[in-house]
Amino acid sequence: DVRHEMALAVLHNARIKHYFSNDPLEPVMHFHVRVWYTQGMTRKGYLSDVSDDEWAFVAPYLTLMREDAPQREHSLREVFNGLRYVVRTGMQWRMMAHDLPPWHTVYQQTQRWLKAGVFEEMVHDLRMLMREINDRMQQPSAAILDSRTLQSTPDSGGRARWDGHKRRKGSKVHLAVDTLGQLLAILVTPANEQDRAQVGELARQIQEVTGDSVEIAFVDQGYTGDKPAAAAEAHGIRLEVVRLPTAKRGFVLLPRRWVVERSFGWMARFRRLVRDYERLAETLAGLHFVAFAMLLAHRFVTFMVQSA
Repeated sequence: DVRHEMALAVLHNARIKHYFSNDPLEPVMHFHVRVWYTQGMTRKGYLSDVSDDEWAFVAPYLTLMREDAPQREHSLREVFNGLRYVVRTGMQWRMMAHDLPPWHTVYQQTQRWLKAGVFEEMVHDLRMLMREINDRMQQPSAAILDSRTLQSTPDSGGRARWDGHKRRKGSKVHLAVDTLGQLLAILVTPANEQDRAQVGELARQIQEVTGDSVEIAFVDQGYTGDKPAAAAEAHGIRLEVVRLPTAKRGFVLLPRRWVVERSFGWMARFRRLVRDYERLAETLAGLHFVAFAMLLAHRFVTFMVQSA
């Protein structure tokens, strides 16, 4: 892909100084990265700002029109920094920092990016690159499914429902990840929806983005039953339920299943995703892709810079 070759060439030739963590594959994003920007910023940088190397990689995905287009009033990079600031800090759109582009500019451009699917494409490409770095096949053969319930807010309350198991009113985020914890598919439903009822749609999305490579999906006991198994089998995936030990005491780390729990932990570091602040379920799902794109781009670029 020409876009990837250009991005990688820029990464290899970047001449800026970085201080990264010692572990290039650390899955949790380090926001204390110090960067000397080469493009002459006129403001003091935020910890959530995109680095030069990361921007070299993500810019081809985000450029829906030319940078010098007459209707562009703000730097595309600064608009992206505004989105990263919101997702990382969880602040309201209308309370955007005064030295970033206006909130409505960042919000409107974010909606364009989400509708164009640029973050989904970025995450899927980065997932394949990171799998190669970890000596895995580009496309996974196994996935892990699970869900978490996000507390509703006044903005999302219209579609919120009661989750009797978690004793919380809100929305459910259903995730499918590979065995490295990287996002494959996501589905947002009211919190009263059963996990097992979403297996068919998640399986469809998984096979669509992986080219029908996934053969097995590990799930918890909330996915037991013939219907979810048949829904997964219809897409060529076999469900394997990882059960709790019969006599357990305290916390038990379940094989395979812990990977998706770690992915939920990664998302909890992005304060916009701690609760359901979005009026639209599609926006909530899209912001999960934004967060994973930030995580994986940082990991990939860190590896490339340190191995250069």
